[in-house]
Amino acid sequence: MLIVLAGFLSSCSKDIYMFTSFHEPADEGLRLLYSDDAYHWNDLKQVFLKPTVGTEKVMRDPSIVRGPDGLFHLVWTCSWKGDKGFGYAESKDLINWSEQRFIPVMEHEPTAVNVWAPELFYDDETKQYVIIWATTIPYRFEKGEEEEKNNHRIYYTTTTDFKSFSKAQLFLDPGFSVIDAVIVKREPKDYVLVLKDNTRPNRNLKVAFAEQAIGPYHDVSESFSGMKTEGPTVVKAATDYLIYFDSYGDKKYKAIATKDFKEFKAIDEKVSIPEGHKHGTIFKASRDVLKGLKDLVNHD
Repeated sequence: MLIVLAGFLSSCSKDIYMFTSFHEPADEGLRLLYSDDAYHWNDLKQVFLKPTVGTEKVMRDPSIVRGPDGLFHLVWTCSWKGDKGFGYAESKDLINWSEQRFIPVMEHEPTAVNVWAPELFYDDETKQYVIIWATTIPYRFEKGEEEEKNNHRIYYTTTTDFKSFSKAQLFLDPGFSVIDAVIVKREPKDYVLVLKDNTRPNRNLKVAFAEQAIGPYHDVSESFSGMKTEGPTVVKAATDYLIYFDSYGDKKYKAIATKDFKEFKAIDEKVSIPEGHKHGTIFKASRDVLKGLKDLVNHD
């Protein structure tokens, strides 16, 4: 009896998976999905934070990390073009949010066109947050068929408190236009970067490897996805890493499993993702947090 009860309590206290989301045209705000197994996702069917910062005041590509401080830190794309920064807010329960702030990470680059898809990563080796994003600075880099205003590279900043930030630096120049990058830690001194090759006609997903969260990343792979795919996020479920991404060419959200980021297997038949879900990232939250979200939704 005690063993059964202990197992029950352990199951109840286990964290659940959350998936940030938005719906086009991205002017409503933050949506959230949840899952027990990282394969089958449920939509809470409510907007939890309406964007108020940035030129266009949209919320695209929301990325959340639960920090060692217990807070959920959120960053997002707040304009397609014209902004030199991204949006930021924090919450202890995903319901009550701090005042939104615009973080002008590229203000020192007068010709920067945009700041796209900021992605949060907590580096437990250096005890700091790393934020990466894509920016175009025309005539700065070599390019292929890309227009100068669509020739992106990945930049980064670090922070420990989301009040002061290091000066933005180049994070990745793989020799081609690149966007939508996400950092994955496998072991100490063993990191993977999943990224989108944004060149024409490629527009597909690749991986690179590093010994530190901030790189340098090397050995960029061949593509493991089809054309017109973007917005990857990665979660480890048992022994597999699941890579979710937007296959916008055929208007589907898809998933691929890998154990080593060298061999990849499509698992679309094993996952279920609510219709309308767009580019987000996966993180963990307690069941108490999920209960609070569900109570709010049911009350409304």
